[in-house]
Amino acid sequence: MEITTSSNTATIIGNIKSVSDFQNIKSSVDTLKTVNRSIVINIKDSISITSSVIGYFNKLVLKDKIQMQIKVGNSQLMDLLQDLNLVKVFNAKQV
Repeated sequence: MEITTSSNTATIIGNIKSVSDFQNIKSSVDTLKTVNRSIVINIKDSISITSSVIGYFNKLVLKDKIQMQIKVGNSQLMDLLQDLNLVKVFNAKQV
């Protein structure tokens, strides 16, 4: 997995599957949230997302009051977010 950031956007390429992936995402998004109250997460091609990333994103939205939009590139990941009732919470859209 590879993550890049620009302005208020984090772009994730590759599958999100390991603890180190979570740590990279958390570190990058923590940096973004210090200067942005609205964050866009582009998940280009991952077919899944770990529970630790879901929990972290939930904390950002519900506790830290960060406005989040997740742009999902893979239909399987979008289906997972729908099954978990997270589409509305994360403002997820398939692109």
